[in-house]
Amino acid sequence: MLVALLPGDGIGPEVIAEARRVLDALAIPGLAFEEAPVGGAAYHAKGHPLPPETLDLARRADAILFGAVGDPTCDALERHLRPEQAILGLRKELTLFSNLRPAKCFPELADASTLRPEVACAIDLLIVRELNGDVYFGEKGMRKTADGLREGYDIMSYDEGEVRRIAHSAFKAAQARRGLLCSVDKANVLETSQLWRDVVIEVHADYPDVQLSHMYVDNAAMQLVRNPGQFDVIVTGNLFGDILSDQASMCVGSIGLLASASLDANGKGLYEPIHGSAPDIAGQGRANPLATILSAAMMLRFSLGLAHEADRIDHAVARALAGGARTADIAGGMSTSEMGDAVIAAL
Repeated sequence: MLVALLPGDGIGPEVIAEARRVLDALAIPGLAFEEAPVGGAAYHAKGHPLPPETLDLARRADAILFGAVGDPTCDALERHLRPEQAILGLRKELTLFSNLRPAKCFPELADASTLRPEVACAIDLLIVRELNGDVYFGEKGMRKTADGLREGYDIMSYDEGEVRRIAHSAFKAAQARRGLLCSVDKANVLETSQLWRDVVIEVHADYPDVQLSHMYVDNAAMQLVRNPGQFDVIVTGNLFGDILSDQASMCVGSIGLLASASLDANGKGLYEPIHGSAPDIAGQGRANPLATILSAAMMLRFSLGLAHEADRIDHAVARALAGGARTADIAGGMSTSEMGDAVIAAL
């Protein structure tokens, strides 16, 4: 079993190193690692954020563990050379269309949330985000209006096949949880969302055991703060999913706690923390590695078929937190490596 390690930029190498330590501590027979540059680090070393050799490794590997991309020194580059294009390129080239972002409050961290503890403790949801369409991949550019004004445009679009594919993923995820699926759109003003809603309703016929509801994205954002415990699985498009999953992370206390999986139709996936590269704290040992460690657990479960080992990591993280392990983002003083030590000790 080959795992591609793509540390990337900023705090990416630091959090990937801790996840690697945890995986090594499990001593899984046949598990091998190979590392390659990506993002700004790859641009500085190879002249492109996603070099051919990195893409080749991603294709050969059974799973990919990804750190973060984003480098302020690359902000003035042409868009196709910016670090963020690496993750978009991997999603497109590997057809990673289904993004799973779980959000669950650890009881020990209820006070870290800006929500009341009793509200935060009710959070146990999964956001299923479509990754290969929407404004991120639609036609975009800059042009001049008839009046000579600069105008930027980004086209939002989905075809019914793309919606149907992610809808099936979401319904199956709901079947494995509490059987509740909320489809989030903006069908009252967007034709793209109207198609989204129509197709989701059509797919629902294949999953009569799942209860389907619909919610406009602005209301969903409000409900995530007001009553997040009502949600089981949320399915939504690329743009809305990006925003709502980041919001959910802060509802549970910190963006440093949330893992994610981006899967193709066969279960191969790219696993990454949902936080960014945080260049302001890079190299200082202040980053929370738990989101990356939990991403490694998701990798074992979904792509490598090692559910027992994944459970061990999940339980170790919970025990470490119950024992008082805290990094700065959750009101503590532990370094990145000390948090890794706490998880390994809990194994």
